[in-house]
Amino acid sequence: MLKKVLIANRGEIALRILRACRELGIKTVAVHSTADRDLKHVRLADESVCIGPARSTESYLNIPALISAAEVTNADAIHPGYGFLSENADFAERVESSGFIFIGPRAETIRLMGDKISAKEAMHKAGVPCVPGSGGATPDDEQECLALAEEIGYPVIIKATGGGGGRGMRVVKSAAELISSIDMTRSEAKAAFGNDVVYMEKYLGTPRHIEFQVLADEHGNAIHLCERDCSMQRRHQKVVEEAPAPGLTDEERARIGEVAAGACREIGYRGAGTFEFLYENGGFYFIEMNTRLQVEHPVTELITGVDLVKQQLLIAAGEKLTIKQEDVRIQGHAIECRINAEDPNTFAPSPGKITRYHVPGGLGVRVDSHIYADYTVPPYYDSMIGKLIVHGEDRETAINRMNGALTEMVIEGIKTNIPLQRRIMMDAVFRKGGMDIHYLEKKLGILS
Repeated sequence: MLKKVLIANRGEIALRILRACRELGIKTVAVHSTADRDLKHVRLADESVCIGPARSTESYLNIPALISAAEVTNADAIHPGYGFLSENADFAERVESSGFIFIGPRAETIRLMGDKISAKEAMHKAGVPCVPGSGGATPDDEQECLALAEEIGYPVIIKATGGGGGRGMRVVKSAAELISSIDMTRSEAKAAFGNDVVYMEKYLGTPRHIEFQVLADEHGNAIHLCERDCSMQRRHQKVVEEAPAPGLTDEERARIGEVAAGACREIGYRGAGTFEFLYENGGFYFIEMNTRLQVEHPVTELITGVDLVKQQLLIAAGEKLTIKQEDVRIQGHAIECRINAEDPNTFAPSPGKITRYHVPGGLGVRVDSHIYADYTVPPYYDSMIGKLIVHGEDRETAINRMNGALTEMVIEGIKTNIPLQRRIMMDAVFRKGGMDIHYLEKKLGILS
């Protein structure tokens, strides 16, 4: 077992990792910027190290500072959490070459799945269904691009191979705008990601976003822990997540879940990961694999009873998976609402001091958050300040329980998106289930 883990992150996920380490008897090292010295996990960790100024480029994205912190504290391993350097292959490689264990996949796997073109090629080889598209970078010849788009069928979407988080993509509805869209996406991709390679795919009009959680060890064992529906999105950012996906059959779940687990075995995957699919008219289409822990992992934990962070730690220590596929059973329904420090109408960030904080409770209610009364939310990082998660025996119970928990939750001194989350829970289409990824943005247009 690992003896000491450095947590290379902040906020709720850092606290989540600390708690898992504590239950396994692993000592923890918290790193923090000058703006984060009062974070809850910093106070609770066995040791803490300041790694730089408030700006993330000088602290949480500072690889030499993180490696040095691991060295001076004699840590065994580094857990990257999500965001920041969690899917940075160079960081994973540096961690391993410096003599530490990276709690995640190998660097070569992160590189393979981090490039959208190589990821799709690997998934196609592994038998994972993919969206019809160019199968590689778009051609340089304009006529070839036009012919390819005609073959795929409009509308198409141009995506940057190094993109992510909704950035580096453009929908094209006709041949007249294709070439200019490719040129603009290339230019934007070069500026944002340092890589101007783009590819073309069929644009699906009303898909749902369904993803499968996987676990794999370094001994060739891999399982899936069923799926999550993350279709409630704004600007490609998830707002509400739930598990299992409404309306998905047991046969569909078993089929795609095994395809995902098989792909893990094919590429030699290690750790926790997520296969993201677009789902439309009964068809699944691979879009990307997240080679890290997901923000929405708690809903999977609640319906399966599996602690994903503990599993990450055990896998990193070299242990074999003790969970068999036949052991995975869905129990009830879980929903997660992301709680953000932002205006619920304009979505403008709302940093500042929290003057009053009350956490909801009751059967099946879980809050993953690092905030507390008198805590000051800094303006330098992502606006998410917590996650409210509920579990019920069925979806209707879970929705009603979430609505009650949102009503009880009190955060004063700053603005939050709690009013928006309450509107979503009361929305007739959401309560019915099965909405597509464009639904929330259309709804917000009506509400505003």
